[in-house]
Amino acid sequence: MCLGIPGRIESISDASAKLAVVDVLGVRREVNIACVAPDGGPLEDCVGSWVLVHVGFAMSRIDEEEARLTLELLHALGEAQAEAAALREGARA
Repeated sequence: MCLGIPGRIESISDASAKLAVVDVLGVRREVNIACVAPDGGPLEDCVGSWVLVHVGFAMSRIDEEEARLTLELLHALGEAQAEAAALREGARA
């Protein structure tokens, strides 16, 4: 199953490569934000935004309420823990 996990953009780590540090379930990792970056605007405008992250890419922006509801649903389904473990393993690699 392919899953987009909500995460919050914390900082821009490499503007030229459109990379940002995103907090996903307490795990911070570098994510490509090219799909959600503003056209012609500064990437710093993305800091604080909630996004759906899938395989290292921020696929779309979502609002905070949608992020909260999605995380609650994932916790209820028991999938958030497995996704977090996979993210941690990927962060160690």
